[in-house]
Amino acid sequence: MNALTTLLTGWRWPVIALLASAAMLAGAHAFETFGGLYPCPLCLRQREVYWALIAMTLTGLAIWRLVPKRRFLVALNVLIGLVFLTGVVVAFYHAGVEWQVFPPPDGCSGGPGTDPMNFGDIDQPMKIALCTAAPFYFIGLSMAGWNGVISAVLAGISFAAAAITFRHYRTK
Repeated sequence: MNALTTLLTGWRWPVIALLASAAMLAGAHAFETFGGLYPCPLCLRQREVYWALIAMTLTGLAIWRLVPKRRFLVALNVLIGLVFLTGVVVAFYHAGVEWQVFPPPDGCSGGPGTDPMNFGDIDQPMKIALCTAAPFYFIGLSMAGWNGVISAVLAGISFAAAAITFRHYRTK
């Protein structure tokens, strides 16, 4: 068994996917906290995909630990891939809104809003960015576009992990 097969079988890929999701969330929060790039409603939707993946993967790994069946692990990897594909759709929709290919959804007008969880200065409104304005582009893609690319790569790896896990455990 080569190193790639080892990395994509058993519990390893779900844990790597979980860590990748946590890293994406940490990066988004770092851009917000240290870079002053406030999220728009579509940015927050993209984050929800990663939060959902983390919750699903933790639950799946706990169940797999109790019932270590090959078909369950294959299904978990497929589900992880489907959640990452959801992230692709949300991210590319957001990128399309930025490029004015799609109309922005309601609530994406930006400007100050109210944050019910702000217990500090209650007179200070929460800052909400415009969904149609990307803060910057890197090699022609906005942050939403790069999020879509990264999610697509992670989805592909997840489906490969499902196939490798299926073949690996079938031969044993």
